[in-house]
Parts: sequence; structure tokens; C-alpha cells
Amino acid sequence: MREPLNLMDMTAPKAGHEPVAVEIFDPPMCCPTGLCGPTLDQTLLNVNEMVMALQTEGVSVQRYQMTSHPHMFLDSADVMRLVRERQMSALPITLVHKRVLKVGEYPTIAEVRAALNGAAQ
Repeated sequence: MREPLNLMDMTAPKAGHEPVAVEIFDPPMCCPTGLCGPTLDQTLLNVNEMVMALQTEGVSVQRYQMTSHPHMFLDSADVMRLVRERQMSALPITLVHKRVLKVGEYPTIAEVRAALNGAAQ
């Protein structure tokens, strides 16, 4: 005989599927990382290295672009408010645990780590 289905088990996060800790809402780019084309933008290279370093440390990081992830922009009231107020100059926007960390430029890895550590306390 099978055990009854518990709906609470279906909505609880599964092991290895922790909520996204860092979300980066990027300005429009030609590819997901912006690391394409004949010349590399050092800022985007630094961001990519930061994302890889954080992920290596076990931090969940996601990057979104308006054209490929419009629902993620629409689902964040803070992001949409900033885009409405400042238009495209608001981007990039970085959230740490759903709180705005930085607007109009990418954060440093030290800023992200400090925000992550502050949220854990």
C-alpha cells in the first residue's frame, strides 16, 4: 500500500535546490554573459569571475536579461520600481536574498560577500 501524498512535501525546497541567494538583473547584452564579440569588457569579465567564485563557494547565483527572462523582472517589485524610475540606467541591479544591493553598476565580490554575511546574521 502506498503512503498518502503530502502536499507540504511538494512545496518544500528539496536538498540541493536552495533559494537563489544572488540575482543579477543585467542590461541588454548580445549573450547571457556579455563575453562575446571581438573585444572583452573587463567589467563583464570581472562579473563572470565573481559569479564563478561565488558558485564554487556554494552560493546560488542567477543572472537575468529582460529579453530572455522578462518574468523574473516582472516578478520583482523592487526591480520593476527601479526600472520604471530610472529606465535602463538602473541596470544592472543586484539583489541578495531579494534585497537590493546595488543599482546601476555591478557589485564587487566583497560587497556581495558582506551582504550574504549580513543576511545570515
